[in-house]
Amino acid sequence: MLSIAHSRRRRRRLEWSVLATVLLGLVTWLSTPDSLGRVNHLVQDAGLRLVSRAPHPDIVLVAIDDPSIAAIGRWPWRRALHAELIARISAQKPHVIGMDVLFNEADLDYPEDDLLLTDAIRRSGRVVLPVLRRGYGTTGNATDLPWPAFAQAAANLGHVHVAPDGDGVVRSLYLYEGPAAAPWHHFSMALQCVAQARQPGGNPCPNTAAPAADASPWERTEHTLIAYAGGPSSFTTYSYIDVLRGAVPAEAFRGKYVLVGAAASGLGDMFATPVSQQSRLMPGVEVVAHVLDARLSGEQIVPASRTLNTLFNLVPVAAALLALLLIGPLAALLTSAALALGTLVLSVCLPWWAGLQFAPAAALLGLVLAYPLWSWRRLSAAAHFLRLEMENLQQQGLSMRLRKRPGDSADFLERRINAVERASRQLRDLHHFVSESLQQLPSPSLVCDPQGRILLANRAAREHLGGSAEAPLQGQSVVALLADLVQAGSRQPLITLEHLHHRSMPEHSEGIDAQGRSLLVQCKPFTDLANAGWLLTLVDLTEMRRALQQRDQAMHFISHDIRAPNASILTLLEMQRAYPSRMADDELLLRIERYAQASLGMAENFVQLASAQAQEYHVAPLDLVALLAETTDDLWALARDKQVDVRVTSAPETAPCEGDRALLRRALANVINNAIKFSPQGGVVQCAIAERGPHWVVSVRDQGPGIASELQHKLFTPYQRLHDRSHPAVQGVGLGLALVSTVVQRHGGSLEVDSDTGRGAEFRLVLPRGEGATEDSEGNGAD
Repeated sequence: MLSIAHSRRRRRRLEWSVLATVLLGLVTWLSTPDSLGRVNHLVQDAGLRLVSRAPHPDIVLVAIDDPSIAAIGRWPWRRALHAELIARISAQKPHVIGMDVLFNEADLDYPEDDLLLTDAIRRSGRVVLPVLRRGYGTTGNATDLPWPAFAQAAANLGHVHVAPDGDGVVRSLYLYEGPAAAPWHHFSMALQCVAQARQPGGNPCPNTAAPAADASPWERTEHTLIAYAGGPSSFTTYSYIDVLRGAVPAEAFRGKYVLVGAAASGLGDMFATPVSQQSRLMPGVEVVAHVLDARLSGEQIVPASRTLNTLFNLVPVAAALLALLLIGPLAALLTSAALALGTLVLSVCLPWWAGLQFAPAAALLGLVLAYPLWSWRRLSAAAHFLRLEMENLQQQGLSMRLRKRPGDSADFLERRINAVERASRQLRDLHHFVSESLQQLPSPSLVCDPQGRILLANRAAREHLGGSAEAPLQGQSVVALLADLVQAGSRQPLITLEHLHHRSMPEHSEGIDAQGRSLLVQCKPFTDLANAGWLLTLVDLTEMRRALQQRDQAMHFISHDIRAPNASILTLLEMQRAYPSRMADDELLLRIERYAQASLGMAENFVQLASAQAQEYHVAPLDLVALLAETTDDLWALARDKQVDVRVTSAPETAPCEGDRALLRRALANVINNAIKFSPQGGVVQCAIAERGPHWVVSVRDQGPGIASELQHKLFTPYQRLHDRSHPAVQGVGLGLALVSTVVQRHGGSLEVDSDTGRGAEFRLVLPRGEGATEDSEGNGAD
């Protein structure tokens, strides 16, 4: 399965690499400014219209408009009128006057008007006249210059050419045009030059009149885009006739850049511009005003270099392709849309932010093509995958059919999706069956992934690990839940994340948890596509280990403790046969009796403990006060021999209880017997019965050596003798208190110990109370 998944990923990456290579190559090829020109111009023009600025307040237009034509008469007008206009404007001290009117010939009808105009230009000292090229495509001197007298009188000359694009829209111009030997700068540059020269400390602006016979070819340099400030009629404009009549404000032209040009219908050059609205053309003089506005405002837009423009187009397409590879379809679609929008926003804003104009059409085309092409490939791959999966499921016994069924759509992909849905339903049913089967297993069983997250857990596992319906085990870490399960010897965790991840868990391993339970962990790995998971089963071996331990202890007891007295008896008999006169018969019999009694006592204790652990109890009403009295009476002789006083210091009149009389009496006898054996001569053993809520507390306190707190947990373990070294004369095999603990626990009670080294010991048997006082017929004879 891993190899299949790896092959599928490799195929997907290969298809993506091919698509990316082809698409990025196409974008690179189309990133030249000449490619997709209409789309590029559409975006660039929209940017110029959307991001507009206020026109420069120092630029004023004087328009030769329709009202002026109606008032003065048809064009051309007498040059005396132009002289009067220049005089009136100059009287208000403007920075410069740009006469965008060509005076390239002498006026033969009114020669005195030429003198008047020449004098007006000379007196003003701030008039700039235009230069035009005649006949594009020719070489040599094909220039329309102002009449020499006007050219000599003018402050400067400048060309008024623009560079229309293939669609006829004026978006750019060349700052320098003319003969290669002495090109003219643009009309706006000439105006700016004259205005700066007239400032205090300014350098004179040289007159750029060219020789009449200049045969050098025409050249154009320093191509630049026009940073339009707004649409047509955005500048302050006065009518030509109003200026002649003095119908303008007295300060209308003071300190201004004044441009005079044709704006009437059918008169002068009219251009389509990116900022034109509703097919309204812009007069040439207004185009010059926009160029001057950009220069005065410091706005400059230049086309991005081919390398920079290519990168601008490649980056968003490459980002979209990466998104298609790395993230989901919806996120990739949204990312592609965001990249397209970002490309448009940057294309609109960068001319004003950075002075660079980009051609984004190639990037937009790449973004439009990337998602459909990749989706087509993924759809084709999905259809192929579904077909293969259906065939595999069919081979594995699932009743799937690829052919069309009644009610299915005619679309082949939908048919396969429906077939996979049916297969998924069968798999879900199978999963439900397996899950329900897992729930019925008696042992705690867990299914987890390689990271240790629990996927399934049965009821036994929830009970074992403390899970519930409100806080299920699913999603939790099996390593954390079983952190207390360690190896018996090394105390190292039995289940670790490293073992699960590297599939190095042993098939069977045994450990001990924090509660002292012995658990066998059975591990079985399984695979789910490319992921390896684990099935863990916990088998509780605590009872078996305890039984084995008890068996070993019993075997040791039988083979050593019970066998030792019998071996001693045989040894005495052999000695008596070999040396008849060494030991008196009475002493021999006394020793044999002592060893036999010891062996019989051990056997009896062993049988009593086994009976207390295994036999059915005969529960009947009894009185603990009477039972305690009987027990102390039975042990009176032993207490007298040990010179120990056994007293019942306090007890109620009756202490009704329910239990097995014989076993409870034996348990009390064992506790009191221990107290007598370990008490010193002249010591006192105090017995008492007290009430504690729903329980009776039977306490036995001695004055013996006491028991250290660290050894108290061994008191009730069979075959444990804690005073072998301190009291070797005290006989026993460590079964008495084990019987007491077993009897009390099986009666629903508990056993408490209060002791420490050197201060004696107090054992308290806490037993449930009975329903009421009971007359114990067998206890009437107690003292």
